Amino acid sequence: MKKLVKNLKVKEPVISELLVASSKAGTDAALTALKTNINGLSDEEVLTRREQYGANEVAHERPEPWYEQLVGAFINPFIGVLAVLIIISLFTDVIIASPEDRTFKTIIVLMTMIIISAVLRFWQEFRSTQAAEALKAMVRTTATVIRKDHDYPQEVSITELVPGDIVKLSAGDMVPADVRLLTSKDLFISQAVLTGEAIPVEKYDTLGNIVGKAVAQDENQAAASPLEYDNICFMGTNVVTGSATVLVVATGKEAYFGTMAKDIVGKRALTSFDIGINKVSWVLIRFMFIMVPVVFMINGFTKGNWMEALLFAVSVAVGLTPEMLPMIVTANLARGAVAMAKRKTIVKRLNSIQNFGAMDILCTDKTGTLTQDKIILERHLDIYGKKNLEVLKYAYLNSYYQTGLKNVLDVAVLKFGDEHNMHNMRHNYHKVDEIPFDFVRRRMSVIVRHEVERNLLVCKGAVEEVLALCSEADDFAHLEEPMLKPENDKRKNPRPLCMKLDAEKRKKIRSIASELNEEGLRVLAVAYKWVAGEERTYNVEDESDMILAGYIAFLDPPKETARTAIAALNAHGVTVKIITGDNEVVTRKICKEVGLDAKNIIMGKDIDSISDEELAVRAQETTIFAKMSPTQKSRIIRSLQGAGHTVGYMGDGINDAAALRDADVGISVDTAVDIAKESADIILLEKSLMVLEEGVLEGRKTFGNIIKYIKMTASSNFGNVFSVLIASAFLPFLPMLAIQLLVQNLLYDISQISIPWDNVDKEYMEKPRKWEAGGIARFMAFIGPISSIFDVTTFCLMWYVFGANNPDKQSLFQSGWFVEGLLSQTLVVHMIRTQKIPFFQSMPALPVLSLTLAIMAIGIYIPFSPLGSSIGLIPLPLAYFPWLFATLLGYCVLTQTMKNWYIRKYGQWM
Repeated sequence: MKKLVKNLKVKEPVISELLVASSKAGTDAALTALKTNINGLSDEEVLTRREQYGANEVAHERPEPWYEQLVGAFINPFIGVLAVLIIISLFTDVIIASPEDRTFKTIIVLMTMIIISAVLRFWQEFRSTQAAEALKAMVRTTATVIRKDHDYPQEVSITELVPGDIVKLSAGDMVPADVRLLTSKDLFISQAVLTGEAIPVEKYDTLGNIVGKAVAQDENQAAASPLEYDNICFMGTNVVTGSATVLVVATGKEAYFGTMAKDIVGKRALTSFDIGINKVSWVLIRFMFIMVPVVFMINGFTKGNWMEALLFAVSVAVGLTPEMLPMIVTANLARGAVAMAKRKTIVKRLNSIQNFGAMDILCTDKTGTLTQDKIILERHLDIYGKKNLEVLKYAYLNSYYQTGLKNVLDVAVLKFGDEHNMHNMRHNYHKVDEIPFDFVRRRMSVIVRHEVERNLLVCKGAVEEVLALCSEADDFAHLEEPMLKPENDKRKNPRPLCMKLDAEKRKKIRSIASELNEEGLRVLAVAYKWVAGEERTYNVEDESDMILAGYIAFLDPPKETARTAIAALNAHGVTVKIITGDNEVVTRKICKEVGLDAKNIIMGKDIDSISDEELAVRAQETTIFAKMSPTQKSRIIRSLQGAGHTVGYMGDGINDAAALRDADVGISVDTAVDIAKESADIILLEKSLMVLEEGVLEGRKTFGNIIKYIKMTASSNFGNVFSVLIASAFLPFLPMLAIQLLVQNLLYDISQISIPWDNVDKEYMEKPRKWEAGGIARFMAFIGPISSIFDVTTFCLMWYVFGANNPDKQSLFQSGWFVEGLLSQTLVVHMIRTQKIPFFQSMPALPVLSLTLAIMAIGIYIPFSPLGSSIGLIPLPLAYFPWLFATLLGYCVLTQTMKNWYIRKYGQWM
């Protein structure tokens, strides 16, 4: 169902102008602009700035206090109707009534209904909120800060940082604010939470000690996105390896993370669940506004007692008011939350459970959902694209002996090599030197020595950069012996079994690398050369005239369960779409492997030029959305909602927060960044689509039980009012006193309290279910009058068989209809709860069976009890009960017959 998002605008996050300026300025200028120095701020300066800038924390939602929740539980349309009726009853039964006629019975019954409904709803919501807050409780995060009044760096809470602070970063640290690098060593930052890119990026200062990098930055930074600036890091990212000293520039709401949180936190748009509840509520209220005046006028004109007619009309209004709806809904959702918690799913917002079941499109990132979120070495190939162990040996030496960043690719090489017994090579070589990796050269080299007089330089890096430095390539296709040892190399130059690289061969090498990329693999080239065995410092000039050994290719492999889970979701009517910040080639490959249609792809750079109407059409036809920004993700979500879909979104990064909030149900994981968990409705303890499938089914079960109550109540109440209209038109007395109607309604309400714990037919949960207010009105019109047929037979029974045909015997008439009406209403619970034959093909849950039987027994007993006497009922003759049994049996048979016809005509029951 379309979500109301007209007023919700997702803005692009804003990067502090001061941060951008400090990036472009020199170190001294940046420190001066923040009025600080390398020794940090004084404690007094920190206090002053904290007053000026506030705590270093972003906007986030806070739970309502318990007393606000309690008040909110009493605020809904149905309780409002009952409150109005209480005021009317207070006026008619107390204020203007004579002393001997004054009674509070009606008021007491109405107040009981309100209290039961509101208190049960409050208690369920309060417990749910408490559990959610316990989940969100965060461990205190600290930062190492340098301040001039202290001899040593201090560990302080990140909330205490202020602009101008000097902070030390090391591997494993979260970047606590938007910062500008002052010094750095082998610093690599994971920006996946901001960009979706799995590979860490190198960050470095521009103090002049890394001249090549500094020059490249000066040339390219002006045209780059600030997220790509090499000397600034952002709040929420984390240090993979290396260390740095940084200057805090922007904190809290002024940080990039903070500007995103400001737009995300606030009043949420109405979801399909909220819209559905509202529509159903107003359908029932409008029906009540039509029927109550009709009942009042008929009884007033036919009986002549307008005050009694008013009281009876008030009771009819109560009968038409499903005042337990909020409580039933909340209890259903709370029960669903408990059930989902047992399946590794924590529900933060109860309303999202039904949306989970109604969801027909799931949008998700691929990393960690479709894939294992870990890089593995998939292939080690010669220049012909054939598997080759010598290439792996060269790559292993390079990854093992480097002392800089051992990123996820190096870890994958070492792990794969160790599994192939290459760790033994460590004892045969010793390291001479290395030429570190950087993003200007996009390669790194190590120089090692074996047991002979020459050194071996091994280079690993991007294909184009390494290939440009190679003059030859190993022709492993004709190699008979391993060539790693130099004693096999009889001639110094050129080496045997090598071939010269001409333009045609280089083109072929690029073609093979491109084919590997098309398969979703990240490809690096491996090259080497033998040099003189001398102890010296090596530099980039030595990376020349090398021999290309081959390629190594990496993959973030798909989860074994992904294909099965996607097939299961599809079988249950949920279409999976991938929205990712990663590139389209890798995404296409993964999608193919897990069974997703990878034909149509929309790129982020393309959708800005597409109108909302065109995007709505294309989004429904497209499976993969690649290179998407946070704003573009949200726009896709809204376009799908605008096309009538209930959309779920699964993500765990800062760049997913807006989409999580816009979706009908936002899904994150317990390892996600805080802002993603803040924005999500549901938290998974395991990032798996299999867990999602279980949640979808639980959501449909919850919705099924909610819709049961609504259809039961609406049809039963409609039938009762229809019966009241007939009786009012033809009887010389009221068919039931106002207080009797209220007690009957209260007992019926109690019989339905157990519905949240009922079973749901397997067939019902096979496809998404959405709110259809029109369908409920149609159901009410077709099924409601069935009970009226048997109410009329009961009227005839009491009138003709038992002689209750004058005002003197109205108590007998009213007692007979009270019992039949209550039992038929309660029995309809079992008739409506399943599209099958109740008890024979579908059994209710034990709580439902027990409570309905108990209410039926109480209903039969009340006319014989003091309570019944006090409300005008009298004991019924034993001869009444065989007739009652026959009436109820006929009611069940006719309802089942009508049910079968209704399902054939409209294709559904609930």
